Amino acid sequence: MPALIVTIMARLAVAVDLVTGLIIAFAVAEAVVRTARLCFERCARLPAGDEAVRLRLGKWLALALEFALASDIVRTAVAPSWDEIGKLAAIMALRTALNYFLEREFEQAARMPPEAVRAAA
Repeated sequence: MPALIVTIMARLAVAVDLVTGLIIAFAVAEAVVRTARLCFERCARLPAGDEAVRLRLGKWLALALEFALASDIVRTAVAPSWDEIGKLAAIMALRTALNYFLEREFEQAARMPPEAVRAAA
């Protein structure tokens, strides 16, 4: 029975890693398409488009970080060693810091008036 649980958890972690990769691939593809569209429409309009693309990519990457963290937790949940727990703690600290700063940037962009966002772009 414990071997079955370990196998299930390992496969779950791989599945979550796959979802993480798909989210990142989608985010990058969307950012590339939006950036290309901005390049062609730059002369006409969308002065704040760069900031919008960057923030949207950041939101997708923050979501991917959450999935990656979940995968690490699932891997460590089954018979962790102190070495694995230490690595997980370091990874969690880094990802939490990244998410914190991404969220601060999202909040700051949300508080900016549209004119300031256009000027920043």
